[in-house]
This record gives sequence, C-alpha cells and structure tokens, in this order.
Amino acid sequence: MEEYFGNELVKKFEEMMENNDEFYFDTEELEDIIVYYLELGDFNYADMAVNYGLKLHPNSLDIKIKRLEILLEWEEYNTAKELIDELKGASMEHTDFLVCYAKYYSNLGNPRKSIEICKKALTLEEEENFLHNFIADEYVNLGDPFNALKHYRKALKEDPTDEYSLENCMVCFSDLNKSEEAIAFLNEYLDEFPYSETAWFEYGQFYFNRKNYDEAIRGYDYLLAINSNSVGVYANKAACYEALGQYQKAIETYEEMLELEYTKAFTFYKIGLCNKALKQPILALNAFQKSLREDPQFYLAMMEQSYLYEEMGGMSEALHFAKEATQLNENNLDYQKRLAFLFIDSGKFEESLSCLKKLVDAEPSRFYNWYAYSEVLMLVGEYEDAVTVLNRAIKKHYRAELFYQLSNCFYNLKDQDKGFESLQKALELDPSLAKDMQKKYPFIKDEVKKVKASKVKKKN
Repeated sequence: MEEYFGNELVKKFEEMMENNDEFYFDTEELEDIIVYYLELGDFNYADMAVNYGLKLHPNSLDIKIKRLEILLEWEEYNTAKELIDELKGASMEHTDFLVCYAKYYSNLGNPRKSIEICKKALTLEEEENFLHNFIADEYVNLGDPFNALKHYRKALKEDPTDEYSLENCMVCFSDLNKSEEAIAFLNEYLDEFPYSETAWFEYGQFYFNRKNYDEAIRGYDYLLAINSNSVGVYANKAACYEALGQYQKAIETYEEMLELEYTKAFTFYKIGLCNKALKQPILALNAFQKSLREDPQFYLAMMEQSYLYEEMGGMSEALHFAKEATQLNENNLDYQKRLAFLFIDSGKFEESLSCLKKLVDAEPSRFYNWYAYSEVLMLVGEYEDAVTVLNRAIKKHYRAELFYQLSNCFYNLKDQDKGFESLQKALELDPSLAKDMQKKYPFIKDEVKKVKASKVKKKN
C-alpha cells in the first residue's frame, strides 16, 4: 500500500483519467505505470495505460509488449498471435517479449515450444532465475521431474533466496524417489544458509513424511528459533508429538500456538483430542467447549463432545451434540450413521428414519443400510413403507434376511399368501437364520412350521 500512495506517476495518471485531461509521459514513465497495474493485477487500468501510451508513442516496442502481456492474461490468443507476428521481427532480442512468446505456447498447452523459446531468452543473460523456473515448470507439465530439477537448481543458483525454487527442488526429489540426494542437497543448502526458514521447514517435512518424528521436531525447532511466530510450524511440531504418543508435549506445543493465533477453534479441538488420548475426558470436554466458544459452528468439536458424553453415560447430551454436528454437515455419512444409532438407542425410532433414508440413498451397495432402514420402519408399524424399501433392497441384495423381513411385513398386513411365499424364499436361501428370525418376529413362528410342513408334503 505504501508503494501505491507513494507512486506519484500513478496518481498523476489516475487524476488525468478522472478529469479527462491529457498529460505527457515518456515511454519509461508509462512502462512504470503499466508494470504497477500488472503487479497489482488490475488489468483494466493496465490496458488503459497501454492504450494511452500507444497514443503518445505508437511505435514503442516496450509498450506493445506490455499489451501482449495483458492479452495473454485475458486469454485473447488470436489477437495475441497477431501481435506476436507483428513484433517477432524486431523483438527476438528482447527478454520481455520472449517471455510473453513462451507464455503464449505454455497457455496453449505446448510446453516444448515454450521451453525452446525460454532457452533462446537465456542467451540474453537477463532474468535467468525467472527463466529457469519457467523452464522447470514446463518440464513439470511434461511429467519430467529430472529436467525440472536441473532447472530449479539453476534458478536457485541465480537467486539462493528463491523459496519457490527450493520448495520445487524438494518436490522433484520426491517425485524421483531420491530421498538420500534430497537430504544431502538440503543439508548442503543449510550449511550455506543456516537461517533459511523455508529450508528448515522442508527439512522438518522431509523427516515428517518419513515418520522420523524426532528429526522432524529438530528441524521445526531450528525454524522456531529463527522465527518464533511461525504459527503453522507449531501445528506440525505438535503433530510429531502426537505421532510419537507424547500427547502432553503436543498439548504444550498447541498452547504455545494459541498465543499467536487469531482463530483458535481448531487448536482447542486438537488439545481436546490429545486430552482424550490421555484418558482425561473432563479436560477434553473443556477444550472442545472452548473450541465451540471460538466457533459455534465447528462440528468436529461437537461430534467429539458427543463421543465423550456417550463414554460417560450422558446419552441425551451425546444425542444433542451429534444432532447439532450432523445438521452442520449433512453429507457426512458417518455422522448420519452415528445419529441414527443414537436416535434408535434413545427409542426415537421415527427420528432415525431420515438418517437411514439418506444412508440407503447414498450407499445402496451396503446391505446393512437397507436392513436397518426396513427394521426401523417395522418397529414404528410402517409395514407398507417397509415392503417398498425391501423390494428395492432385494434388487440390490438377494439375501435371506430381507425375505424374512418381507414375510414379517406381509403377515402384519394380513397378506398370508405373500407372507408364506416370502418366508418360503427366505428358508430356501438360509434356513439357519430361522431360529433367530423367529425370536425377532414372533408372528412368523407358527408360519415357519407351516412352510416346513408344506415342503415335506410336496416331497411325499
């Protein structure tokens, strides 16, 4: 913002545009104005500055190249190609033009042509760090991490403080499965630049990804010694302690993190999980409650409270928080299953039906979703609806359990023939289930005898 308020050229240009005046700017001044808007991402004002510049200096190559840059941002590739053809003869020794020329082919999905142009630009010995990164990115687009790594390393050599190059070097080492070379490269870099936050972060991540949590913590500690305000690093360090089962140390790290954060809901939630792992449910509940005070709609903390209350025997509280969490995250099927279970456990069968319906709609391939749904429909006396559901279920899962349920529905609906037919099918598919099913559905107890007697009669 300081640059904006301190940029007299930009102020002069904007005042001129607002007042419909016409002032003179030389080409360098106009370039500065255009670059300012391009860096700000304000392409409309950049375009106005380009058009005004070409009105004053119609033959300026530099301003025309800036126009090309804007056309590429706006994806006006036909107009861009016309301008490239116009400029090509006079601008092949101009780095900015070659960068735009390369970007044109990159945007059109031709990375090889883009690389070829960038390599031509490198011979001009300008913007070498940028160009090597550009080439490396194109090799990444080609799925060639080997050559990408070569150019990221060259970019880093041109500017050893370039975090982008450093991070992507590590990505390429990972893609090439060269872990030994990666850590050797990183250690060599840290020997030369021991205060690099990016390098220490990459060091920590390298060991974290390999489950060497002690060494990862060492890297994060070095980073925090350089910059104690790196909030995300505390989270990574705490995650290492959690992976090591050192939950108290993880809590202490999260508490340090709390002092630096503006939004603390997730950190209190993590402290709650650590206390839960330490079998300290009251401390865990306190942390989850603090999380919800920070963010009243943080459903993860709600559901964790539900689990804790269930463990402590507080089933009404468990149901309350599960209900709240599920309302905020309706597409979470695990939440729907849990809420259905808690409704059923508390005898609120009708309330569970909406959850069970969502489950069969979302996961029709899971047999027990159908089985539970039809079971609850029968419990509330909705036998006709249960028949409809069971007929759908049988198309997906041709299983004895469903025919036993179906027979129970028909007998309750006084449709003896269909009940007999369904029970017959159930006994054919799995007669071993008959004893359990008779306990669940006493109505079919005598009917099983009739079906079996009918079977014997047919044999005789």
